[in-house]
Amino acid sequence: MACFMLAIATTVRGEDGSNLWLRFDNQLNNNVTGVAGVAMDELRQHWKGGAVVLKRQKKMAKDSYSITTKAGKTVIEGADNTALLYGAFHLLRLQQTGQDVSNLNISQRPAYSLRILNHWDNPNGTVERGFAGKSIFLNPTPERMKIYARANASVGINGTVLNNVNAKPEALATDNLKKVKQIAEWMRPYGIKVYLSVNFASPIKLGGLETADPLNAQVIDWWKKKVAEIYQLIPDFGGFLVKANSEGEPGPCDFGRTHAEGANMMADILKKYGGIVMWRAFVYNPQSKDRAKQAYEEFMPLDGQFHDNVILQVKNGPVDFQPREPYSPLFTAVKNTPTMVEFQITQEYLGAANHLVFLAPMWTEFLSYVKPESMKAMAGVANIGDDTNWCGHHFAQANWYAFGRLAWDPSLTSEAIADEWLRQTFTNDQRFVKPMTKVMVESREAAVDYMMPLGLHHIFAGGHHYGPEPWYDAPGIRRDWTPQYYHQADSIGMGFNRTSTGSNAVSQYPAALEARFNNVNTCPEEFLTWFHHVAWDHKMKSGRTFWVELCHKYDQGVKEVRNFLAEWDAMQPYVDKQRFEEVQRKLRIQARDAVWWKDACLLYFQQFSKRPIPSDVEHPVHNLDEMMRYKIRISMYENPEYGYDR
Repeated sequence: MACFMLAIATTVRGEDGSNLWLRFDNQLNNNVTGVAGVAMDELRQHWKGGAVVLKRQKKMAKDSYSITTKAGKTVIEGADNTALLYGAFHLLRLQQTGQDVSNLNISQRPAYSLRILNHWDNPNGTVERGFAGKSIFLNPTPERMKIYARANASVGINGTVLNNVNAKPEALATDNLKKVKQIAEWMRPYGIKVYLSVNFASPIKLGGLETADPLNAQVIDWWKKKVAEIYQLIPDFGGFLVKANSEGEPGPCDFGRTHAEGANMMADILKKYGGIVMWRAFVYNPQSKDRAKQAYEEFMPLDGQFHDNVILQVKNGPVDFQPREPYSPLFTAVKNTPTMVEFQITQEYLGAANHLVFLAPMWTEFLSYVKPESMKAMAGVANIGDDTNWCGHHFAQANWYAFGRLAWDPSLTSEAIADEWLRQTFTNDQRFVKPMTKVMVESREAAVDYMMPLGLHHIFAGGHHYGPEPWYDAPGIRRDWTPQYYHQADSIGMGFNRTSTGSNAVSQYPAALEARFNNVNTCPEEFLTWFHHVAWDHKMKSGRTFWVELCHKYDQGVKEVRNFLAEWDAMQPYVDKQRFEEVQRKLRIQARDAVWWKDACLLYFQQFSKRPIPSDVEHPVHNLDEMMRYKIRISMYENPEYGYDR
């Protein structure tokens, strides 16, 4: 047992966003070593209460801790030093959010042992789907790495994949591994393990072999030597993340082997070191008639064939991080293989770092269908870059925060997470917290309304996925990469028929859900065009026709964002000048983008519906022909009216 007494300290606030939700004047103390030392240092510097005692209790579950008040002292007990650090940050969170800390009786245990950020960072410093500058790992400094590690530890994130899933073989080169070793040393005092995405063809491209066949003896030997080299440099290395046979990335199928055979080869080598393989189930099969079915079709036959240190990493939805998708049916179909959900924290399809879209409601929606206990871990594609405020938008920080909190406790509500984050990041003043919590919680639904309501999906401009382009269908482009493949608008109606009379994707879901999704009258309207080709005159629950409802949804989204801007304008007395103006500018961009989305989509789909836009819906201010001809999807990068901010 270790016991430490801690003194009182004060805090100083910084308001450029660089300190995230940890608005402390943290001094970099080079004399602090180890996780316990970091926990003590955090409390010494920032805790304003009385004495705190830290105790290790080996009988407690890994990462779990308790915080109690005993004899006038605050006692943090944890399974190990990392658990004590989590407890210290919990205590500081209570202080930051203005909670009563005089009589505590708290017990915490994480839902998942693995809570991991996936960085899509490239060797040249660019970040795929990153909207906050270059990679923080390109030229890392101890100061920047410490803030990053502290932020992760404060919400319980305990792993970080340092590079893009579209991995370059150079990720495993010795020079890069030495760099990874240094980053691992910065992460270790905060209880964070490092992982690497690896290119399956590395034995060819880096090792000079003629094949990367996972059953080839020379290939296996190459991986054994490379893994041994890694663990000699980084004894607590976490393992590999692998994207294979997807979007042109190499994989075992190139050599006539299965995903299971490829994953198991790596897993067997890593196992003696305690390492794992996270094998992504994001695949493309050109022969499939419905892209939404592909992951299920490819991985269900392999259920039970993966070794026990392999985890299937599955995107939350069956297509690709859309603003709204039903959950991927793999989560309820796979019975004999550990799975982990992959959320996208970065807003690839949700307005980049220009739109305020709080993602906790999306993730809790997923968790309402998929029991958290059915999964092994949770991963999130990071939205972090070298911008001063880390995420490009001050409110985008909330998604990083929310991911960590939900990975620790999936039962948390979106409202609770938003409230916590606002209080720590801005102020405890209820005149600010209450209205902005409402804005945050409603923001995801608003984005769905002005982008793709009623089950629409993947009608973005090609490449950057920022703006609307439902008309896009270029020669030579794969059909399942084009918006027209997904919306299938015609004179009858709109939507992708995934019922038993169509692609039959509904059959991949449990029987009760299959029946519900299969019937146009019982299918949840938020998934309507996902599963059905809906007639323009189909009667909705509101009593409106489908066409009129679609128009009102787009109009409602525009009005909601304008209300967000007005609400933020009223918050000026409670926010520092810099952050107020920066958020205000982003909200103005979002309000204009919402109109752009509404006009483009309604004018385009009206060509098929042949029905008027209702009189109580704001009339489009754009011209469809002009938008299609001058490609606003590209000019937004240059036109201040649209203000794409990178």
